[in-house]
Amino acid sequence: MTDIPRSEYPRPQFVREDWLCLNGEWQFEIDRGDSGIHRGLLERELNSKITTPFCPESELSGIGDHDYYSAVWYRRRATIPSSWAGKRVLLHFQAVDYDSTVWVNGIEVGRHRGGFSPFSCDLSGVAEAGDEITIVLRARDDGQRPQPRGKQARPYGPEGAIYVRTTGIWQSVWLEPVPDLHLRRSRISPDLANQTIRLEQPISGNAAGMRLRATLSDSAGEIVTAECSAEFDLAPRLDLPIPDERLQLWAVGEPHLYDLTIELVDAAGVVIDRATSYAGMRAISIEGKAIKINGKTVFQRLVLDQGYYPDGIMTAPSDAALIEDIELSMAAGFNGARLHQKVFEERFLYHADRLGYIVWGEFGDWGCGGEGPLNGEHQKPGPDYITQWLECLERDYSHPSIVGWCPLNETWQTILDTITDLDDVTRGMYLATKAMDSTRPVLDTSGYSHRVPEADVYDSHDYTQDPDTFRQRHAGLAQGEPYLNDASQWGLPERMMGDIRWSIPYAGQPYFVSEFGGTWWSPDVRDGEDSWGYGTRPADLDEFYDRFEKLCAILLDDVNMFGYCYTQLTDILQEQNGIYGFDRSQKFDLTRIRAAQQKPAAIELADSSE
Repeated sequence: MTDIPRSEYPRPQFVREDWLCLNGEWQFEIDRGDSGIHRGLLERELNSKITTPFCPESELSGIGDHDYYSAVWYRRRATIPSSWAGKRVLLHFQAVDYDSTVWVNGIEVGRHRGGFSPFSCDLSGVAEAGDEITIVLRARDDGQRPQPRGKQARPYGPEGAIYVRTTGIWQSVWLEPVPDLHLRRSRISPDLANQTIRLEQPISGNAAGMRLRATLSDSAGEIVTAECSAEFDLAPRLDLPIPDERLQLWAVGEPHLYDLTIELVDAAGVVIDRATSYAGMRAISIEGKAIKINGKTVFQRLVLDQGYYPDGIMTAPSDAALIEDIELSMAAGFNGARLHQKVFEERFLYHADRLGYIVWGEFGDWGCGGEGPLNGEHQKPGPDYITQWLECLERDYSHPSIVGWCPLNETWQTILDTITDLDDVTRGMYLATKAMDSTRPVLDTSGYSHRVPEADVYDSHDYTQDPDTFRQRHAGLAQGEPYLNDASQWGLPERMMGDIRWSIPYAGQPYFVSEFGGTWWSPDVRDGEDSWGYGTRPADLDEFYDRFEKLCAILLDDVNMFGYCYTQLTDILQEQNGIYGFDRSQKFDLTRIRAAQQKPAAIELADSSE
């Protein structure tokens, strides 16, 4: 046991033996006017303490302050282990929100912008093994500028479907030693057609006679070892073929993971760097309107998971809490999740890989466009959206549990005859996603403002609570006329009515209702308490079950639907429409919730009858 919070290895798909967790107590100071650099905060001790990796808005941080900060400062001393002699030392931040500058021993060692992706600082020339170092981080995040923030509030408090802000460090901080020539993050691609795991291995540099070696294993031992030259290529590639008798697939609910050892070897045959990883053999393909996994149509019974916690906000209080959320979802009958408006930490994806739980990866960009969905403020997206999304794709590419990407969500277009910056960003993010990953389907923007004709997937959001209306709205899909959201559903100004309908024509892609339900059920709500969900709250549990069962059945019975996504897994603060409470307490009879989703989907039956 350890007293260090979130002390588990933060990067489980690329593991080195040596590392040092820096979570725990740091000095901390709020810099509301962002004047700290002028007031000496870089040089002096800070005036309070915080427990990382929890953000200062959270209870687990020991701060619990929900007010606005223009900037926050962190300070900590650490000793680099003397056993790391002769190695470069990397300082890793898994996620800091939003604009970071890092100093070590008073020397600036790194800058990064973006609240969802990791970054690293090389301490070469600044510190080495055995040194005591002082790390200072300034994180700027005024909460108001247009930036990818997901569901973080810009108003003072949470309201509607937006929640509490997150500022500063909210994922693990750690040190790692690497040799001068070392492995970088791997790209692992399963090729089921050829029964091969393909490894693309970036390296930091080349040397005469250097080689890359990889070994694929399972519980019975080594399957194959392959080598290639690493003398002239900064990203050498290896194929690791799997014979028939050792072939096992990664499938929904039946995951199989192969162990992978990756080594960089010098001309004398000495291993100079080594990392361990894992791979899943699975294929994603599109056939007509079906999305197939390993050649089999799998109806995607997804739940919207926003990854918020009462005490940690966007940071899970423990690794066990990440596992619990997946297990709660599966217990309710879902086989996966749309990871909504937040890039989840790597350990969540690791557990999804282990448990056979499919997920769609998404960026935290809600409401960018000409009009923000809640307050009408302009949220013009810029190149930072594409840059930060590419960092997320690079981090998560190799996870077999990810079956699709969604770069944007509910973008808002209100000008019908003009190409806007949002058009450019939408297309840019789609093209960036396809360039980074040609193996998975990509949804250009989830909801109602589709702008990329060649996008792999088309969808809609529909929160109507009346099953008859819901059925009528989606009946046109059979004729190639899917439901497009009516602006009246969202209570938008009259001048916008109808404009939200504009989307490129549907071209027969796989289609799903990627948000529905959201049924308000909070029987314990008190008079005057801020509580809401979509539509009229059911009068009793029987009405809730009837509504849930009918809405699910309409989508399951539609042969043109490849899946759905029900809103949502848990209540979050005032949005009380979850299958579970915010504290993960059980709200419903899970037998009924699960049974409503277990009937075979029409698209699965059509596939099995062919």
